[in-house]
Amino acid sequence: MMHKPVSSLVLGTAQLGLSYGLANRTGRPDLPMVEDIVRTAWEQGVREFDTAQDYGTSESALGYAFNKLGIAAQAMVISKIDPALDHRNPGVMTKALDASLMKLGVPRLFGLMLHNEALLAQWDQGVSSILSGFVRSGKTQCLGVSVYSPEKAWVALNMDGIDMVQLPSNILDNRFVERGVFELAVKKKKQVYIRSVFLQGLILMEPDELPEHMFFARPVVERVKALARELGLTRQALALGYLKARMPKAKLVVGVETPDQLIRNAVSLNVSLTREQVDAIGKYFGRVDVNVLNPALWGRSA
Repeated sequence: MMHKPVSSLVLGTAQLGLSYGLANRTGRPDLPMVEDIVRTAWEQGVREFDTAQDYGTSESALGYAFNKLGIAAQAMVISKIDPALDHRNPGVMTKALDASLMKLGVPRLFGLMLHNEALLAQWDQGVSSILSGFVRSGKTQCLGVSVYSPEKAWVALNMDGIDMVQLPSNILDNRFVERGVFELAVKKKKQVYIRSVFLQGLILMEPDELPEHMFFARPVVERVKALARELGLTRQALALGYLKARMPKAKLVVGVETPDQLIRNAVSLNVSLTREQVDAIGKYFGRVDVNVLNPALWGRSA
C-alpha cells in the first residue's frame, strides 16, 4: 500500500481557537468542524500542528480532534507557553507545559517555542536551563522561538539550544530572504517554519472585499491578483509555490477555516514554478510598505 508523503504543510491553529485573520468570514469553527479540518489535514499528509496557549481554545480543540481521530500518539505538536508568564520560574513553566500536554492529550510536544523574540533576552537568565530540562525529561523533543525580525532570526539561529525558528514571510515580504536567514538555517541545520504565508488572508482577498480600514492596501492586492492572472495561477498556488521554490527546506504554517481550504492549499503545493518565475515574483513587488506587511499596524493605518 502506498502512503502519501508527509507534507511540508503545517496546520496553523490560531483559527481553531480564535476568530482570527483579516479574511475570516466564518469565525471560530465548532468542534465537529475542527475534527473535520484535522482529519483532512491528516489525510493530506500533514503531521505537524502549530498552536499556543495564547490562541484561545486552540489547544483543547486540537486535543478533542486528536482523541476523536485516535492520532494523539502520532501528531507532532508545536506549542508556545503564554508569553505573560514568568519564563524564569521553573514551577510556573512546568505547570504551564503540563497544562498544555493535558489539553492536547499528547504524551509530549514535538516542539516548544518561545512565543515572541523579546523572550530571547531571558535565554541566559534561566530560561535555557528550564527548557533544556523539559527536553531531558521527554516533555518536548525540540526547542525554538517565534520571531518577527531578520535580526532576531539571526540571533536565534546562532544560539545553542534553539532547534527551530518560526518567522513571517510571503510573496510581499522578502526581508528574511534578503538577509540570508534561510541559508544560515541550512548551514546551522536548524528548521525554519514560515507563517503569514497569506498575510492573514490579505493576499487571497478581492480588492473590493477589503474593509475600509484596509483600503490603503488595495494597490498591493490588485498587483497580487494581476500577477496570478499573468502567470495562470491561483493566488494560493502563487503564494505557496513561491515559498516552496525559494525556501525548499522550510515548513509552511497555514491556517484554515474549512477542510476545503486545506485541500486547495495542499493541491497548490504541487504547483512547480520555474526559476525565472520565482525570480520575477521576488522582484515584482519591490519594497512593500511596512504598514501592509505588519498586521499589528493595520488597525492604525488609513
